[in-house]
Amino acid sequence: MAAWDLSVSVEELGPDAPPLKISVTSDLHIGGVILKVVEKSRESMSDVLFRRVFICALAGIIPKLANGMPAFFTETPETEAVYKMLAVSQPAPAPETIAKLYRSTNITEKAHINSRWLDSSRSLLQQGVKENDKLLLRFKYYTFHDISPQADAVRLTQLYEQARWAILLEEIECTEEEMMVFAALQYHIGKVSLTEQFVASCPAMDDLDSALQCLEVKMEGESSADDMLETMTAPELHDYLKIFRLTLKGYKQYWFTFKDTTISYFKSKEESCKEPIQQMNLKGCEVAPDVSVAGQKFCIRLLIPGPEGMNEVYLRCEHEQQYSRWMAACRLASKGKTLADSSFSSEVQSIQSFLAMQKTTPSTNAAQTDESINTHSLVSPRYQKKYKPKQLTPRILEAYQNVAQLSLTDAIQKFLQIWQALPDFGLSYIVVRFKGCRKDEVLGIANNRLIRIDLSVGDVVKTWRYNTMRQWNVNWDIKQVAIEFDGNVNIAFSCVTADCKIVHEYIGGYIFMSTRSREQSNTLNEELFHKLTGGHEAL
Repeated sequence: MAAWDLSVSVEELGPDAPPLKISVTSDLHIGGVILKVVEKSRESMSDVLFRRVFICALAGIIPKLANGMPAFFTETPETEAVYKMLAVSQPAPAPETIAKLYRSTNITEKAHINSRWLDSSRSLLQQGVKENDKLLLRFKYYTFHDISPQADAVRLTQLYEQARWAILLEEIECTEEEMMVFAALQYHIGKVSLTEQFVASCPAMDDLDSALQCLEVKMEGESSADDMLETMTAPELHDYLKIFRLTLKGYKQYWFTFKDTTISYFKSKEESCKEPIQQMNLKGCEVAPDVSVAGQKFCIRLLIPGPEGMNEVYLRCEHEQQYSRWMAACRLASKGKTLADSSFSSEVQSIQSFLAMQKTTPSTNAAQTDESINTHSLVSPRYQKKYKPKQLTPRILEAYQNVAQLSLTDAIQKFLQIWQALPDFGLSYIVVRFKGCRKDEVLGIANNRLIRIDLSVGDVVKTWRYNTMRQWNVNWDIKQVAIEFDGNVNIAFSCVTADCKIVHEYIGGYIFMSTRSREQSNTLNEELFHKLTGGHEAL
């Protein structure tokens, strides 16, 4: 029986990879040769990128804990020191550092950044990444499961760092008042980081937390007759508000009612038993705050889907208590939830807490004249140019009075909470060309929806929710993404600033995230992830 040693070059392993050596015999068919090549190349090829991010598990971003930290870091005092370093936020950057870093000045430049994501279903070697190349590790999907301060010290710290740089580099828009709160929280976190650490996890406390969670679930399931009656008679909101829309000249006051996910308004309270002037179903709408606590302006901006696109409506509230209730109701309704949802009260409290943090409380305290605060390290370049340090210092320290009592953990969580409440939070932009259109537009990809944005003026044109998506497909030959939604709504587009694989992976990744639950949060279904994100390459 004849035998040979074959030398086989495999392009997928890269141009510098040595040929594979394969021994074959005369009775081996061509299929057997190919199988040997595949097996040999698997031994030589790096794992796909999805598996290469094992550093996240080691560093505690995907926690598997022992004595309060990932088991890998408990092996030596040196590795413990590395873990503690990862769990501490970095000092405030120098203003010159912020000024030198790249900042996207428009939505097109923000879209170009998203063209740089690596493909999760291919290896680093396949994507041209070589030894000593520098890669940046970031959270790509803005869906965060079961963050626990006891277990997620590194994850929380790294999220905080990503959020802080997004604010400082103006990757996400915020108001001037919000910027002062972010600056105050950074200042506070920087101070307490010198003396405080995250609360370490304790097995006994973990057991207690689990028991309390079980008790909470059990108690939620044991509703009294009064609770059942309250649920059957869903709560409503009704009050006088002012409304502004393009068809109206200025704000006009009407009597409003909020029931289920629908807002109705009437000429007066007395006429609320008649047909409303208009009804607006907020399911699937965009909700954004338009607030100035100092100016006593409490407005809610709504972009409501309609047959011709998005209809813009502003609701103006009289005071922060009224605003907190109606804003919470609008946010829940946009997700298809009603006032009967258990999260309504916590949503109201969260909004009120944030408004309270924006209130200025001038004090004669010595801290008000603290010259040691490096204000230009705490705000974005826009405000560095607008204000001198002596103007920023009292404003930041006034906001600081509202957060000075927070622990390190609470301060970081508050920073993340406010970041997540910003109107543009979690939006990743791609410039696309919709089928049948002659001009480029922007596709905004969020954790629960896709947004069509006019590139020239930045206005939202249309929103599609993932929960109305029936299927999506990619034509890899012409690089076109096609999506079908409920109601026979079909869209198709080609990608201009990124490969359509990036869009496909974003959508599939968020769909994958939506399938996970509390019980599954530490168990990753890698096969399902690749089915949803890998496309033809995963097959």
